[in-house]
Amino acid sequence: MNVTKFTDATGIARVAKVQDNQLAPLKLTTPFGSLAGLLAAENPIAAIDSLETDTPVPIDDSIRWLPPIDTQEVWAAGVTYKRSQTARMEESEAAASCYDQVYNADRPELFFKATPHRVSGHNQPLRIRADATWNVPEPEVTLVLSPAMKIVGLTVGNDMSSRDIEGENPLYLPQAKCYNQCAGLGPWITLFDTLPPSDQIGIDLKIDRSGEIVFDQQTSAGQMARTFDDLVQWLARDNTFPSGAFLMTGTGIVPTTEFTLLPGDIVNITIDGIGTLSNTIVQG
Repeated sequence: MNVTKFTDATGIARVAKVQDNQLAPLKLTTPFGSLAGLLAAENPIAAIDSLETDTPVPIDDSIRWLPPIDTQEVWAAGVTYKRSQTARMEESEAAASCYDQVYNADRPELFFKATPHRVSGHNQPLRIRADATWNVPEPEVTLVLSPAMKIVGLTVGNDMSSRDIEGENPLYLPQAKCYNQCAGLGPWITLFDTLPPSDQIGIDLKIDRSGEIVFDQQTSAGQMARTFDDLVQWLARDNTFPSGAFLMTGTGIVPTTEFTLLPGDIVNITIDGIGTLSNTIVQG
């Protein structure tokens, strides 16, 4: 089951389930008065099915999508793929040993990524920093976590990164990662009773520039050096999330040093079993 948020014709934000290429707006009621409330249910799929729906809305180019997030925090994991380890070592000679060590360490790299107002949904713009010269998207399987830190679903994530800022000094990571329109989530959350095996979750990144595909690469979550459950249990250590959380699980696709995003680029990230998140790049 897929669940999302969008703005209806009256300008009101609605939560909807996706079925038969339509959005079926949910009539939210206590205790399921929000998307976060539904995700916190013991069985989110059953909770959604228990609600009545309004008149379905066809999915077409007129849909004004919103990121499928309420008040949750967005966190991210780094250096979970071999390719990511190599790229991070290339961008910063001073920090190369740190990235090499964390790839093999018990404790993963986890960092705060975004508050909800910094998150863009499907077909909304993502930003490259005005003070950066080397900017890349990072396509990531993103875990949707309940307040009990249970993985209730997956969504498509884009962990935008200013690699020149991070490469200059690893202490600049927060500035390279967290800023306005720095994270993409959507187009919806795919809820699972049982998650598919990671090697069945393919990840595809395509970047369109003026009608031409200038970057096209694929990987699989099966290439991760860590499991989803391992990342979640580390995030939950001495940490509580009253509204739940989103956890981006790292990227196995990293453009080469010669590539940087430009304003007007369209980033398309497809994850098997979930969908495609598309965002146009802007610059402040």
